[in-house]
Amino acid sequence: MAREFARVGVVGLGTMGAGIVEVFAKGGIEVVAVEVTEAAAAHGKEQIESSTARAVSRGKLAEDDRAALLERVTVTTDMAQLGDVALVVEAVPERLELKSEVFAALDKVCAADTIFASNTSSLSITELSVRTQRPSKVVGMHFFNPAPVQPLVELVRTVVTEPDVVDDVRALAERLGKSPVVCGDRAGFIANQLLFTYLNQAVGMFESHYAGREDLDAAMKFGCGYPMGPLALMDLIGLDTAYEILEEMYRQSRNQRHAPAPILKQMITAGLLGRKTGRGFYTYAEPGSGTVVPDHLTPPPPGADDAELRPISRVGVVGTGTMATGIAEVFAKAGYDVVVRGRSESKGEGAIAAVRKSLEKAVVKGKMTEDARDETLGRISTTVDFSGLAECDIVVEAIAEDLEVKQAAFSALDEVCKPGTILATTTSSLPVVECAAATSRPADVIGMHFFNPAAVMKLVEIVSPITTAPDVTATVRDLCAKIKKAPVLCGDRAGFIVNALLFPYLNDSVAMLDAHYATVDDIDSAMKNGCGLPMGPFALLDVVGLDVSLAIERSLYQEFRVPGFAPTPLLEHLVTAGRLGRKTGHGFRDYR
Repeated sequence: MAREFARVGVVGLGTMGAGIVEVFAKGGIEVVAVEVTEAAAAHGKEQIESSTARAVSRGKLAEDDRAALLERVTVTTDMAQLGDVALVVEAVPERLELKSEVFAALDKVCAADTIFASNTSSLSITELSVRTQRPSKVVGMHFFNPAPVQPLVELVRTVVTEPDVVDDVRALAERLGKSPVVCGDRAGFIANQLLFTYLNQAVGMFESHYAGREDLDAAMKFGCGYPMGPLALMDLIGLDTAYEILEEMYRQSRNQRHAPAPILKQMITAGLLGRKTGRGFYTYAEPGSGTVVPDHLTPPPPGADDAELRPISRVGVVGTGTMATGIAEVFAKAGYDVVVRGRSESKGEGAIAAVRKSLEKAVVKGKMTEDARDETLGRISTTVDFSGLAECDIVVEAIAEDLEVKQAAFSALDEVCKPGTILATTTSSLPVVECAAATSRPADVIGMHFFNPAAVMKLVEIVSPITTAPDVTATVRDLCAKIKKAPVLCGDRAGFIVNALLFPYLNDSVAMLDAHYATVDDIDSAMKNGCGLPMGPFALLDVVGLDVSLAIERSLYQEFRVPGFAPTPLLEHLVTAGRLGRKTGHGFRDYR
């Protein structure tokens, strides 16, 4: 039978400790909360009272329930009062020696079967456990901030933790209304290990001037649906906190991708710690504020660049597939005349029909009038010859993701398009400069990576090779704003921004599973409930398609040659076995 936790202890009443006390007490459990000084104890008690009062004012807790909750909490400076508790959670500052001292003191006063749990977010539970007289009864119990609100709790087992201990603590977390996940003892556990590797890579992109802070953040918000961009999130976490977590991860793993980006140390030394100091990657209205104010790094809005913009009134689209028809619809709805080039008249008619079907859905949903639908369709014409695109001001290529096929299309466009026409490719992975090299006008060639479905997704990655003229980049950025898209600028490297950040994270998740570190469900739950992501990594991989994901990861590895970018053997094997995700009914999960 699962152990009954009627009385527990919490050591440390900072923000996390006070929140953990509130969680236990709200769950009907008596809590003994211990601090080192009377002043610290009083401050901790005040935090609990303030937090529960806010919950009452927001209608999330009844006044009677709050009174009962506070009755269950005893705040003291006497460690001996923990003698009869079934579980103690330490929530003191992230220093191994300090936590070890706490556990040594607990060993002297607690019963032999009392479970010790650490709320550490990065330190080794194994190293902590061996500092006690009961290593088999030590686990990690990592709550996320704010503890009363965040559902995720990471339960960390060591090689000697008794299975019953893990099972009992997991049952307790579920009783408290949390979403517990179980993992092995590795720096960062699940959520932080995956999250901070991704954040560190984003910082490296910023440091190398590959993309600006606003563009990096917008790319991940609009391209992946993340609640915050990586650099804004770093500012919220605190650069010093992030640095410490990465340092501990690197100390344990010796993985170069965990080594903190050098700019982090420079910014910390300069006192740029993020929101709490009023400056980090962004500048804030005041210390502690979340309101961003312009500074010297703030880019001008689209259309306000120094470069003179090229006039755009007529748009060409090469291709008749899903992406091409979506792009044609976007431009036509924005008031541009659009010419769609298909390989045959029937292909062109099919493209028009696809746009009509999409617009009909908008009419049915009340998002577009019938007159607007007819006007939009009236702006689209088709052609089977590249010469039909001769008078276009910009031509967007959206054909098969095959370099030779794209180069042939760009060569044909180069022959027929008027001087000054911008030639854009929607490639998601191929080098844009290779398309430019197929023309006699490389300065006019640019990447314009729409996301699928183009009519819905706001993001467009604007990819400028070293050959692209500044006025072309400025014109396309302004054009994206006019068609109500969110443009982001980046260099011509594999994966651009979104895929270069997203797929290494997905690959890391598969490697975690391949090492039997945690389960598919626990990893997905950790990233959804701990980081607020719209989907867990395995749910997303199954949607994208494991074969598509493998191809992208191979291209990233081929370009960067970073060991951690090499596709995991498990992913390779699943693709070989035909388990490609939802489209085949089987991937990391079964769908039939």
